[in-house]
Amino acid sequence: MTVTATLPGLSAGTWTIDPLHSEVGFTARHMMVSKVRGSFGDVTGTVVVADDLSASTAEATIQLGSVTTGSADRDAHLRSADFFDVENNPEMTFRSTSFDGETLTGDLTIKGVTKPVTLDVEFGGVGTDPWGNEKAGFEATGEIDRTDWGLTWNANLEKGGVLVSEKIKLALDIQLGKQA
Repeated sequence: MTVTATLPGLSAGTWTIDPLHSEVGFTARHMMVSKVRGSFGDVTGTVVVADDLSASTAEATIQLGSVTTGSADRDAHLRSADFFDVENNPEMTFRSTSFDGETLTGDLTIKGVTKPVTLDVEFGGVGTDPWGNEKAGFEATGEIDRTDWGLTWNANLEKGGVLVSEKIKLALDIQLGKQA
């Protein structure tokens, strides 16, 4: 007997990312002693929830030029050819390949390189806003090695180590709106 995962209150249909109530964030180690956090402000996407949750799909597009870390100089460096090369690669995309209610796996494309990524997902629930719109919330976390996507710029430190970690932690807080 096969048991299909369900998420209480989440109905089948098409849901879109609400960019005003969603955040795609990341954390990198700086000089191996502290953390720098950033996020992308321009995120769009669609989730199609199927009656069989495992048949659901998710797609997202993130404009790399919308990166913000709290430092204009660092943001400009991230947009440069040393990292995202926004002029030639303005966006990154994610397309799911599987979802079981707790784990989302998909293909992440950055700078023309596509690699699989697995995210741990926590379902926040479903609610109706004051205007009658159905909303659902999810949090997702994971870790990637940025060098897998050709993001290899770094600087060696005098006493050992490097300026920017290769391991990047991802933290997504996504609100979806149900489409009529």
